Amino acid sequence: MEYKGICHKMQALVSPVPTQTNATPSHVEYKFVLDQFNTDLMHLIGENIQLEWTGRIFCVSCGAKTPKSYSQGHCFKCFKTKAECDMCILKPETCHYHLGTCREESFAQNVCFQPHIVYLANSSALKVGITRIVNMPTRWLDQGATQALPIMKVGSRRMSGYVEVLLAEMISDKTDWRKLLKGEAEPLDLQEEKEQLLDQFHMELAGLANEFPDDELNFLDAEPHEFIYPVNQYPVKITSHNLDKTPIIQGKLQGIKGQYLIMDTGVINIRKYSGYELILRT
Repeated sequence: MEYKGICHKMQALVSPVPTQTNATPSHVEYKFVLDQFNTDLMHLIGENIQLEWTGRIFCVSCGAKTPKSYSQGHCFKCFKTKAECDMCILKPETCHYHLGTCREESFAQNVCFQPHIVYLANSSALKVGITRIVNMPTRWLDQGATQALPIMKVGSRRMSGYVEVLLAEMISDKTDWRKLLKGEAEPLDLQEEKEQLLDQFHMELAGLANEFPDDELNFLDAEPHEFIYPVNQYPVKITSHNLDKTPIIQGKLQGIKGQYLIMDTGVINIRKYSGYELILRT
């Protein structure tokens, strides 16, 4: 079979869907997204596949053809003008809406001023992260987390950024993608980790709540979630495929985790190639 279209990040689904009180491990399933076509990848694990880049890139925002991809699939114009490409997306604590310099009012209202969750996750190791409520559990799956625990709900993206920066003084806010792809992370007691963090930073968190009362800061009493990824075999040595240098890659699909395809010839981060016109052959 052959599928051709503009690449978007893989769609991750879980069964059963995590709930506030259900700690049953969820199995993750993936679909490969090319334009409007969603191709089930689960039956391809253990099979040989081929990916080819046609040499063309199209902006995921405006659709224009672009010689280079910026900020995961944008043309240069959109990269410089779209709010989703601004630095405050990577560093929410640098939000500048209050200065009157936000790139897009509608984006701010639909994204930045929506409730956010601060969470702990275990992917390559313990980390702290933030996401909008509507992005759970997708955010955890995109990071390849095997465990996740929501610990706070706040009223804005900027407030979530302040909390993340604070907690990152004690634990990481990044995922080591190489460790992620070498095997399952050692299980952690996320409830215990949460209690230690809240005890360590209770004065600073109270200070943030008092300084930004309109942004709210509520502690959550949630159960941790667990996820099982479809991986038959992890690589002993990590070799990364690069379509910009080698436009045709192939190999046996050994598993999928986060946004990575794990092949016996190397791994590839599919999200990195958002906007690329690809051909998937199975």
